[in-house]
Amino acid sequence: MKALRQVVVYLVVIAAGLYIWVAFVPAAQPLLQRLGVLDLLGIEVAQSDATEGQGGRRGDGATRVITDKVTEQALADRITAIGDGRAKRSVTVRSNAVGVITSMPLTAGSTVKAGTVIAKLQAEAEEIALAQARITLDEARNDVERIKQLETTGAVTEVRLRETQVALSSAELAVRQAQFDLSQREVTAPISGQIGFIEVEEGDRVNAQDILATITDRSDILIDFRVPERVVGRISEGQTIEVTPLGLRDKVMIGEINVIDTVLDRDSRTLLVQGLVPNDDDLLRAGMAFSVVLTLPGETLLSIAPLAVQWSSDGPFVWAVRDGQAAQVDVTIAKRNADTVLVRSDGLKAGETVVTEGVQMLRDGAAVEPVNLEGTASQSADDGPKETL
Repeated sequence: MKALRQVVVYLVVIAAGLYIWVAFVPAAQPLLQRLGVLDLLGIEVAQSDATEGQGGRRGDGATRVITDKVTEQALADRITAIGDGRAKRSVTVRSNAVGVITSMPLTAGSTVKAGTVIAKLQAEAEEIALAQARITLDEARNDVERIKQLETTGAVTEVRLRETQVALSSAELAVRQAQFDLSQREVTAPISGQIGFIEVEEGDRVNAQDILATITDRSDILIDFRVPERVVGRISEGQTIEVTPLGLRDKVMIGEINVIDTVLDRDSRTLLVQGLVPNDDDLLRAGMAFSVVLTLPGETLLSIAPLAVQWSSDGPFVWAVRDGQAAQVDVTIAKRNADTVLVRSDGLKAGETVVTEGVQMLRDGAAVEPVNLEGTASQSADDGPKETL
């Protein structure tokens, strides 16, 4: 009696297991039907469109699957560095002579053009010296004219003629010297730009080489930053960079590499690079700190949909559709994105079709019928590996 109860319990457990298998694993129904288990249990399999849809089998044995195209995508290499900004040109204007400032028409913060007079020094002595030199020059010219007239009569010696010519040359040089001394009493802007703080005022006495003002041309900002030596052969002048001022995080600007140093720093194994960013809105100032992003093209990898990647004991693989059959192809995952997976594979090529849905019933060499033949893999840009200096 006890043995009979055990047999009944076993049969109930087996029946319950078969019921759960049939009810909750539809993919097992074709196998159970071929074994005759469903007929033994009196279960009929409904032949509906759903069982013949995606992931199911057709009457000819081909498994319907959803597919996607394999594409190529470059794995970008991004270098991020912190750089220091400075003006395109900056000149400290100094006094060329000793004297009292009589005029200083410009103010701090104003814009000046090259050649504009910044300051004037007292110049009465230099004006007098110039006038006297011009009088001497006129007398020397008159002497030369008289000597030339007397030369035709033979009353003038060669020595006298030579002396008058030397006197004329000396007078001309004296005028040039007086004009130069007078010009030093005016200080002009050597470049166009903005004037910074002015430390002197009208009436101040300055000496030679005293600072009068600083002129900064910030129409463009130069940014000095460093890159690792591994990218030395991959950067060039004119290459695009993204620049973000650390004080203006929401402001992203586009610049270019302006100058590349020729010598690596031995301690840090980095190379100094100078970028140039237009400052059309005049938002940037010399001395600002910048975050610089340099994007370099990297290795070209295969891009597939995330659902196409399957796993086995040997690692990841995909089901490729070739001549209407499924082929298992091993892959190596390089990077995962939100909508794509970048892989390396010797057996897979760009343009091939891989299965994304309906992989449960696939085996190597099984017949498949792709429901869609057009690739839908996203080809969005990849950020790639990042490196911060």
